[in-house]
Amino acid sequence: MLRVAVAGASGYIGGELLRLLTCHPRVEVVLATSNTFAGRRVDGPHPNLRGRTELSFAAHDALEERAGSYDVLFLAMPHKRTMGRMARYLELAGTVVDLSGDFRLRDAEVFADYYETGHTAPGLLGSFTTGLPEWHRDELRTADRISVPGCMAAAGILTVRPLAEAGLIEGPVDIDARTGSSGSGVSAGSSNLHAERSGAMRLFAPTRHRHEAEIAQATGLPVRMTATGVEAVRGVQVLCRVRLAEGTRESDVRSAYRKAYADEPFVRVVAHKRGAYRLPEPKILSGSNFCDVGFAVDGERASLVGALDNLVKGGAGNAVQCLNVRFGWPEETGLEFTGLHPN
Repeated sequence: MLRVAVAGASGYIGGELLRLLTCHPRVEVVLATSNTFAGRRVDGPHPNLRGRTELSFAAHDALEERAGSYDVLFLAMPHKRTMGRMARYLELAGTVVDLSGDFRLRDAEVFADYYETGHTAPGLLGSFTTGLPEWHRDELRTADRISVPGCMAAAGILTVRPLAEAGLIEGPVDIDARTGSSGSGVSAGSSNLHAERSGAMRLFAPTRHRHEAEIAQATGLPVRMTATGVEAVRGVQVLCRVRLAEGTRESDVRSAYRKAYADEPFVRVVAHKRGAYRLPEPKILSGSNFCDVGFAVDGERASLVGALDNLVKGGAGNAVQCLNVRFGWPEETGLEFTGLHPN
């Protein structure tokens, strides 16, 4: 059994990691940290884990105190929190999987531009492998430093990159992203109270959402992105508007997606002419590690659509999939849940 620790385990992403890892047949969770809940059982803030684990939270200092007792360290810490301590974290476990935004971008100047602070460990940026198996599987097989993309970035990359790789897109990509309230985290503040969020469609990033930098980095295309909070709790949907290269047909778009994802266990091409779910819809993906991608073509323009559960394929599930790749296990291990319908 592989021994793993989860730092920052009391948040939504941390809770999803515990949900997936405690049910993983090849993993033992030996440590979950939270200064706020230190000494309390993990099934307090994560009541869905009742009866599944007897684990209690330890303070973050336990990561160093118990160094050597775990093989893999998952970091589910807030953005800008891990970069200052990453050099030490890398000494505590053979493999480190970071789910914050601190090591997603390779260029320190781009990071400073989008995160509005200088990077405190710029020398480590190039040492992390992007945790998106569909496009980085070979590198992940031997990677001991893994940075999992943001939820909307993962959806955007999986949706746009097949056409970018095939040379079917001309010019910039305009992305309209929608996300549920869990994307704001467990400490989101007064603006995410039910009374403020219910019934709202809040355009919280009208320009320059930080995930646009990740998508641009992965696709090599200029990206403009907006992000809107919707009433759903879970789920991300990205609508990517592009101009197609001259002569591109709808069949070319479909072929590019099929070629890219024909053998992928967690990406499905969903582009039908009729039906309530003819294009990707996050509602039916809740709890699953799937990302659905689809498209609609109108002459030289196309609308590309991607959807996923922001806490699973957009976070914890993607991290577990990377773990499976890294240690040579079937990628579906511990990730078999298919989502619910109706939901």
